[in-house]
Amino acid sequence: MPEALQKYLKAFKGLRVDRAHGVAPHKPALLLSVLQTFQNGINNNQRIYITPELVALFKSNWNSLVTSNHDCRFALPFYHLTSDKFWKLIPNTGFENILQLSASMRSFANLNAAVHCATIGVELCELMMDRGSNEILSQFLLDEYFPNSKGNFNNSTNGQQELFEGIENKILNESSEAYRKEIQQLLEQKNEEEIFLRGSLFKREIPKIYNNTCCISGMRIDATIAISLVDACHIVPFSTSHDDTVTNGIALCPNLHRAFDRGLIAIDEDYKVVVSKSFREEETSYSIRLFEGNRIRLPNFGCYYPLRGNFEWHRKNIYK
Repeated sequence: MPEALQKYLKAFKGLRVDRAHGVAPHKPALLLSVLQTFQNGINNNQRIYITPELVALFKSNWNSLVTSNHDCRFALPFYHLTSDKFWKLIPNTGFENILQLSASMRSFANLNAAVHCATIGVELCELMMDRGSNEILSQFLLDEYFPNSKGNFNNSTNGQQELFEGIENKILNESSEAYRKEIQQLLEQKNEEEIFLRGSLFKREIPKIYNNTCCISGMRIDATIAISLVDACHIVPFSTSHDDTVTNGIALCPNLHRAFDRGLIAIDEDYKVVVSKSFREEETSYSIRLFEGNRIRLPNFGCYYPLRGNFEWHRKNIYK
């Protein structure tokens, strides 16, 4: 067995986990999820980002493997794996003292705000990328930490996809009222991971509904790399509405997204663009005023049309 593989099998066996109420499963569940991202082509480098895919894999694995009464908290292992030396955190700007923020890192929202990504060493990354070594590391974690439930583990991304499909169905088909009630329950339960997944999938689904086209400018760019130049925009801000359903969203290019959020433009009851008179701009081919009176592009299906009531709220509360 290669020396590097022996080294990390030993490191995984000696994970620093809380044992006060039985062995805490958070770190092994997260490491299994990270290994899956490499095994399934989701990741291929040393940087481990807080993505919907990783969070969904963690939740899926937790549901399949954990039989104790521990709380399913993604933030705990992502932060505290730093005590196992092979895992380092890169902070976002302004959070350079992140390692002194332990108490606040129980919150997923705080973690996501403070942490840019985690990094692993080249050696461990290469092991995770190698299919055989990846399988050995995964099986070790299952045998060591989940001996009684390891038969439930599925190394594919089926569990993640089921979570995504369930959330996507709610975004596309659930009523705003029902969705808001669910969000309120999630807030009461402090289920920040689920709220994060819903918001992330809203950002993905809305551009799809609009054919990756800005509904005002018509800008559409098909990129050969994984980037998006069209944003999902809440009509009534999520902080106010708790509504990620499709009828509270439109697709806008970044400059018009900012203009909409700041009240420089609005949409009237006929789905036409209204431009505020409270700002000045040079008359160029990029002027926002060129779009005044234009009807926005709408989804192909009427059930996905943005609600006029949401645009009315925006005109009354945001538009200047």
